[in-house]
Amino acid sequence: MKKVLVVGGGGRCHAIVDALSRSPQVEKIYCAPGNAGIGLQAENVPIKDTDVPALKQFALDNAIDLTVVGPEASLSRGIVDEFRAAGLKIFGHTKAATRIESSKEFAKEIMVKYDVPTSGYRSFSAYEEAIAYVSARPFPAVLKYDGLAAGKGVVIAETLEEADAALKDMLLDAKFGEGKVVVEDFLTGPEFSFMAFVCGNKVWPMPLSQDHKRAFDGDKGPNTGGMGAYTGLPFINDEDVEYALKEVLQKTADGMVAEGCPLSGVLYGGLMKTPQGVKVIEFNARFGDPETEVVLPLLKSDIFDIFNGIAEKAVEEKKCCCCCSEGNGECKIAPEWEEKVTMGVVLASKGYPGDYKKGAEILGTEEVDAKIYHMGTKLEDGKLLTAGGRVMMVVCSGEDIHAAQKKVYGEIAKIKCDNLFYRNDIAHWALDK
Repeated sequence: MKKVLVVGGGGRCHAIVDALSRSPQVEKIYCAPGNAGIGLQAENVPIKDTDVPALKQFALDNAIDLTVVGPEASLSRGIVDEFRAAGLKIFGHTKAATRIESSKEFAKEIMVKYDVPTSGYRSFSAYEEAIAYVSARPFPAVLKYDGLAAGKGVVIAETLEEADAALKDMLLDAKFGEGKVVVEDFLTGPEFSFMAFVCGNKVWPMPLSQDHKRAFDGDKGPNTGGMGAYTGLPFINDEDVEYALKEVLQKTADGMVAEGCPLSGVLYGGLMKTPQGVKVIEFNARFGDPETEVVLPLLKSDIFDIFNGIAEKAVEEKKCCCCCSEGNGECKIAPEWEEKVTMGVVLASKGYPGDYKKGAEILGTEEVDAKIYHMGTKLEDGKLLTAGGRVMMVVCSGEDIHAAQKKVYGEIAKIKCDNLFYRNDIAHWALDK
């Protein structure tokens, strides 16, 4: 029986812990730092997800068999490199491979070099050059800070005034740190998320999903970390999926191998179906949030086999995983998925993504007949309280999106908290078709 350490907290890591809890091979799960909901399925460890030395020492002291990394901040700090150097098995990309997310410019260079479909772009480190370039082009203008910015480094400016303010934030005031700005051509069309397990040249796709970034119904209001997500996208056909798998995910995996920084974790493709075909909006080097919460409940396979197989292959250069290389059976990494669809709705603190209050009591969760993934909660004196902007996500499955929607909103009605709000139109792209 295995001991597993999950690095991170929030809804994404709760979904990872939940999937690992279904594995008959896993005896004990630790999560650092975890949250109140994760604590019901794992032992929370009070170590920050960016404290790589402390995490490594914990894994050594507790004879951890496998570590799974959730957040990009941990990956960009080189946690995978450090763990492997210490002889620890870990699922996630190296610091060099994580540049596919941590540097927008690097990702664009890879896409151009290996003919991965994306928008045109130029990079700037000087404000004067950037504003001159943007001023001479049509709007909207897509402006992206080159490094990690906790999901807040992308601005779609409708006017020159908005563009000017964003460029000053990024290049003059260093709002997210010193770095460049990537200016991209604006694309139109429905967006969707295509995640895959990747190890070297091997790519194992996951079900497609779509998240909802705007805070309010009708895709109104400010951008957030995601207010809900669902699977089963009627506007993406089989040809689109085949094209995206071959021309986007596979080419990117092959390109990263050719560059000497192979992927060994999850590749997240933020894609758009434009009038000219599917193109890349962004890449992430880890599970998406809130997409993970609606995708992993569909996994039929033992996720420990997937994580462990990729972690082993990444350091031992096996053919695929232990079973394949020894010629004794079917690949354990290749995942199998349920045919159902899922839908998840985020409950957030009123005021989010701006200022909001913490400490509101949440009642009724024990009555909910659905998965509840905690994002920002805490337990205090036996009470479940809000402790973040996005607080929890309720996820239900169904034979189709209509059934999943009816179920999830019915279950959400059982949760009582005066300081929570949520969108009522998650999956409207699918329901309107």
